[in-house]
Amino acid sequence: MQYLLLIYGPESESEDFSPETMKAYDAFWAHVTERGALKAGEALHPVSTATTVRVRDGQTVTTDGPFAETKEILGGFYVVDVANLDEALEYAAMIPGAKTGSIEVRPIVDFDAPGADASATGSAASV
Repeated sequence: MQYLLLIYGPESESEDFSPETMKAYDAFWAHVTERGALKAGEALHPVSTATTVRVRDGQTVTTDGPFAETKEILGGFYVVDVANLDEALEYAAMIPGAKTGSIEVRPIVDFDAPGADASATGSAASV
């Protein structure tokens, strides 16, 4: 099953690309890659580069910045393919950002899986 590991932390730390931090992220990347679990992973630009899109009454409205006021920002993510939630949680705990922020772990809906039912998690059509 695939899980999305969302890395949240204070924005000031989202730009922490010190050699020590990068070494820790490189070690995590190597660990999940060696086990065949890593499917994707990227860092995100600061929230000052974000644009939020909403459609209200048929009109598209864009707003600079993130979708909500918050002290923690989404700094990056990984997609892992693992056996179960416990394994996804183990990987989440290894992400260096877990030490100063938080890692949200969310299952990814596989619409092509036999008997897939997205009603419990919402469907892409309702977003």
